[in-house]
Amino acid sequence: MMRIVPILFFFVTKTGCVNQGNEDVKARDQTFSKELSQLKEYFHIPGLAVIVKKGSQTIYENYLGFADLANQATMDSVTTVPMASLTKIFTGILMMQLVEEGKISLDEPINKYSTDQNIPDSIKIKHVLSHTSQGNLGQHFYYSGRFGWLTSVIEKVHKASFEDVIIEKIIVPLELKNTFLLKDSSRIFNGKRKIAQPYLFDGEIKGGFIDYGYSASAGLTSTIRDLAIFSEALDKNILINEQSKSVMFAPFKKGLEYGYGVFSQEFQNKKLVWAYGQYDCYSSLILKVPENQLSFIIAANNNLISDPARLIYGDITYSLFALSFLKNFVFEQSGVLLLEDEDSLNTLVNRVNGNNSTFYRKKLVAQSIAESFMGVFDSSRTEKSKNILRRLFTIFPDYDAYGDLTLLHNLTILKSIAQNTGQSDFIDFDKQLETIGKKLLSIDSSNPYANYYLADYYLGKGAIDSTARYYDKIINARNYSRNWYTTEAENWIKKER
Repeated sequence: MMRIVPILFFFVTKTGCVNQGNEDVKARDQTFSKELSQLKEYFHIPGLAVIVKKGSQTIYENYLGFADLANQATMDSVTTVPMASLTKIFTGILMMQLVEEGKISLDEPINKYSTDQNIPDSIKIKHVLSHTSQGNLGQHFYYSGRFGWLTSVIEKVHKASFEDVIIEKIIVPLELKNTFLLKDSSRIFNGKRKIAQPYLFDGEIKGGFIDYGYSASAGLTSTIRDLAIFSEALDKNILINEQSKSVMFAPFKKGLEYGYGVFSQEFQNKKLVWAYGQYDCYSSLILKVPENQLSFIIAANNNLISDPARLIYGDITYSLFALSFLKNFVFEQSGVLLLEDEDSLNTLVNRVNGNNSTFYRKKLVAQSIAESFMGVFDSSRTEKSKNILRRLFTIFPDYDAYGDLTLLHNLTILKSIAQNTGQSDFIDFDKQLETIGKKLLSIDSSNPYANYYLADYYLGKGAIDSTARYYDKIINARNYSRNWYTTEAENWIKKER
């Protein structure tokens, strides 16, 4: 078992930045640093790199822990991290550049540029770029590997490799010294670059592996400082014009979670534009609040910035890292606890009011799902998740209105843990699970996640007919790419029948 030695902090401030000489801002930064340290320890993350920009100013920069545990090499400003799906923002920009140049139309069928003969004409570039190509076209958001199809669009139009294009159009113009596509290990060793070593957490910290290869979907490796330069270039319309950026940053359709290469949502009357990265051994996040000219960038050498919050479902406010940034830098609520303990839960109702109720509700779900995720390794976390949910449903009883895939996932994990540990009588949240699952399917009957969670729920109850019904919906759904849930549904149906 690897042991993490005490956390190392490298808190950087810059001459002339707004956080000098201001006691309130210093207190904010101290609270933020404390919460990052708390989350780092909570999720067993070996190393974190964090930067916050306000316009062109760096107002917070911090490096916690180690890029390499074995050699006790610390995280620092030149530590590169594989950023996984943050590549999609770069792809979105490359696509909008092509639109500006009149070289493509987002309304074109994507099969015009693909060698895959099975893609129907009805699937347009815009559907793939907005993750709305599955199910009823343009109607529902499902994060999809189909985004990788955009590689062929970029390469065919430019008559060059995706790597050459991204270097020419973004990396070189912005002088991103530590940003590259990780084709193979030579990109690290030949370039003499420092890369954060990969780690997994499976009850203990273990050495992991690096995902090599790249496409329009993933493969970018960078530093938080380079990404901050990139983010500022977006703010200043250096890479694309204001009109293109507005299109890129807007939801594809009202009520959907994604624009073109980035997520877009409203929270507490603030527009949030964001993207996340997640490999098995790395995770990252960019979160922009345009109204406040704020950008938050964070990267780690395990996957637990992203995975517990189920960011794949499209809601950044279930990320405890994002909530810490938002409460400290955007909403100026540094006095609000990020994580509730057993004592504070007992007094929670006294702190919730009409002005902060949405924030507290999101915060409770964010902590609950984190607790249930870590509960796979620590049973005390499972009990904490249950206690938080009991408080949540007491203070906010209208779960049928706010319940979503993330909360449904949370309830399903707790149910599965209980069944796997012989607690077949655990029925505390059955009503909420069924209600939320069926509500989501009333909106989209083919929703693969909701169908899977309900199938799993009824399987645990021994209700074979109901299990089969929901698994059949996954298998028979039209215009969905195969995924893990397809395989599990098929395997169960095959075994049962």
